[in-house]
Amino acid sequence: MLKDPDFSIFNSILDNDFYKFTMQCAVVKLFPRVKARYKFINRGTHKFPEGFGQVLRTAIDQMAQLQLTKSEKQFLKENCQYLNPAYVDFLEGYRYDPSEVTISQTGENLEVYISGYWYRTILWEVPILALISELFYKLTGQKRWSDEKITANTLEKIKLYNELGVTFAEFGTRRRHSYRTHREVMHTLSSYKGQSFIGSSNVHMAMLYNVKPIGTHAHEWFMFHAAEYGFKMANAMSLEHWVDVYRGDLGVALSDTYTTEVFFKQFDTKFAKLFDGVRHDSGDPIEFAEKTIEHYKNHGINPLYKYIIFSDGLNPEKVASITKACKGKIGLSFGIGTNLTNDVGLKPMNIVIKLTDILTSDNEWLPTVKLSDEPGKHTGDEKMIALAKELLRIA
Repeated sequence: MLKDPDFSIFNSILDNDFYKFTMQCAVVKLFPRVKARYKFINRGTHKFPEGFGQVLRTAIDQMAQLQLTKSEKQFLKENCQYLNPAYVDFLEGYRYDPSEVTISQTGENLEVYISGYWYRTILWEVPILALISELFYKLTGQKRWSDEKITANTLEKIKLYNELGVTFAEFGTRRRHSYRTHREVMHTLSSYKGQSFIGSSNVHMAMLYNVKPIGTHAHEWFMFHAAEYGFKMANAMSLEHWVDVYRGDLGVALSDTYTTEVFFKQFDTKFAKLFDGVRHDSGDPIEFAEKTIEHYKNHGINPLYKYIIFSDGLNPEKVASITKACKGKIGLSFGIGTNLTNDVGLKPMNIVIKLTDILTSDNEWLPTVKLSDEPGKHTGDEKMIALAKELLRIA
């Protein structure tokens, strides 16, 4: 346990998104020699106060004290049987290595880089983003709503989602206002959930509030495969390797790393039948749903036996709109992030950390890229983005 009240933001090694652990398990098994680099991207051009980098450095250094407890290990064994015992033992011995994280601040500009073996560095992204978010509000003196108002606001959302008859999970770790706010929201959700609230992407929160940890894989899984095997093979190889590790469990496929149009070309009958559904994370959600429904029908699959998890910048209005357009046509569920854990009367931060380079099996560093369904969200080296678009015939 961390003791310093000024920096005790992370009190559990499981205070992270579940898909980080599921991907780490797969990387340990299949790609233990791969090295990776990540970079912090300040999309919102936030201005960081003087000394912010040093405070962040102190908080990250203290994370080296975190380790899997006996009760946490038992929780994983009982609730996540698809994580093999060797991996759970590995996680018990894992410690964050702060030397993998480089931080510098020039004026109001903050730079953060992560570098090391992929199986180790893969866990840094989410907690660093959560640290940056929480420390930013603290060091700039911004005051959130009262506990009572946050609880009432969360209750209104639960009531709406229950009335809509949809299920949703909390996906808000990386851009939460604070650990305390996250706990307050989770307490409210778990106490008054009705039929709608089904789990959390945060394993620590799922354990504390006795709900299901939810997640499969993220864009970096596909980005690595593109660097290692080529853009044309990225989606298929990513899905094949996922199946090799999980044998049908954790069956939600992320569709938009190299645009949904390209994804569906490789999401053939085998994958469409094997995976339980797909996750939407960029672009128009209703257009995506229509394409997905049509894709399943073209492969002789009843869309009602499959589902879509929508997770792109959701709020109650978007959830209601998507539900109205899609309910009764395909299974629906929602992963709601910032609108739950950082809807506190302040402007949420727009920050990400992205995989930037992979040391491939031929011992060469290659830049990674992501081609979202929203062009403004393309990330990576400009030359590689152009090359990917040419090879994949993306206009």
